[in-house]
Amino acid sequence: NWNDLILSSGINAEYGGLHGALKFNGGGHINHSIFWENLSPNGGGLPTGPLLAAIEAEFGSFDQFKAKMSAATIAVQGSGWGWLGVNPESKRLQIATCANQDPLHATTGLAPLLGIDVWEHAYYLQYKNVRPEYVNSIWNVVNWEDVAARYAKALS
Repeated sequence: NWNDLILSSGINAEYGGLHGALKFNGGGHINHSIFWENLSPNGGGLPTGPLLAAIEAEFGSFDQFKAKMSAATIAVQGSGWGWLGVNPESKRLQIATCANQDPLHATTGLAPLLGIDVWEHAYYLQYKNVRPEYVNSIWNVVNWEDVAARYAKALS
């Protein structure tokens, strides 16, 4: 938990200027660590098992989920992230977005399952400034095994 980490580090109002830097840089590390594991050159296709069942139950179908997640991610203003997360209390899937490098769990309480980086550095060389093409293409490399493992861990 990000807030517990901040408190245990001894950062308080006196050192409040560090909170933003820790959130930005620490969040960047957390987010990218998840992002790289969420991708695979052998990815794409559909998730299976309990993850697919949860997606279908929450969003109606995989295609409806993909459309909602893509739309939310494309709509991020400036730099940030689109996320599929699971609420640890209700066990329900949710789509969320976070600005900048803000980590999903610390920002929303959701356990991160799938993150899409929409900082321009993630896609500019290949897609220029056409974020929708990048987001639509990323589905071809999603490592659903990793996402499913994160889902199973979040439920346990």
